[in-house]
Amino acid sequence: MPSFSLSLIPVGVRFMLISALGFAFMSACVKYVSTYGIPVFEIVAARALVSLIISYVDVKRKGISVWGHNKPLLFVRGAVGTAALMCVYYAVTTLPLAEATILQYVHPIFTALLGVLFLKERIQNSTMICIAFCLAGLLVMVQPSMSNTSASELPIFSIMLALCGALGSSIAYVIVRKLSQTEDSSVIILYFPLVALPISTLLIWDNFVWPSLYITIMLILVGIFTQIGQYGLTKAMQTQAAGKASAYSYVQIVFSALLGVWIFNEIPSIWTYLGGGLIVTGALINVFGKQLLSPIKSK
Repeated sequence: MPSFSLSLIPVGVRFMLISALGFAFMSACVKYVSTYGIPVFEIVAARALVSLIISYVDVKRKGISVWGHNKPLLFVRGAVGTAALMCVYYAVTTLPLAEATILQYVHPIFTALLGVLFLKERIQNSTMICIAFCLAGLLVMVQPSMSNTSASELPIFSIMLALCGALGSSIAYVIVRKLSQTEDSSVIILYFPLVALPISTLLIWDNFVWPSLYITIMLILVGIFTQIGQYGLTKAMQTQAAGKASAYSYVQIVFSALLGVWIFNEIPSIWTYLGGGLIVTGALINVFGKQLLSPIKSK
């Protein structure tokens, strides 16, 4: 009987799982520093500064131009990503971590549809099944809360911004997929902080809060975990179709729920566990569906 091997998992899937874990830790750090009074725009600026330094060093290490080839589209990617990030960070700092992550992670559906419209990609059956399972999981996790009177405590503005962040992320991911045809992954990553840093710095205005040494370290970690997430995401998009790769990002919901319990004592309900199970099942179908169906077709 053949034993399981890591090589059975496609390279793009592995990169997306790394990305999901990196972004989950990033969100936890963002929520944590916000409890010390650090405003959202300042967190965005800190993340952008760290990412800019790391990305610039990486580009110079490769000996390639920092400006890339398709400059207009690279700047658009940076601008869209910056707007999406600000929406997501606001949601993370004003909503429970699990709920904020669930809302922002409707973006794989958007990404799959945008991939069809603009990249002429075909959504595979396994991806469609995965999306269906993930949507069912999200409904299971959210519906009981929405029917509860306590749901009124969730700020509507925060929910709206979370959904805007999800849509913005989808657009940015499809642009990354397009750019990967002509640009190095390090250049694509570099343009995000290149645009985000000046914009967020201007928006801070007179709301800047001097962080302590401890909070400064946490802000640096936001940038480091961001870089891990961005690297995994970009590499995944270069090796998988846009819709299929982004479907695995749902795993971040599970990671964030666990971090919510560990750091913020946010205990998920039974509905969260059931919904998470559906999401993981969908991801497994997406990973192994083609491999499982191939032997059947060959018979």
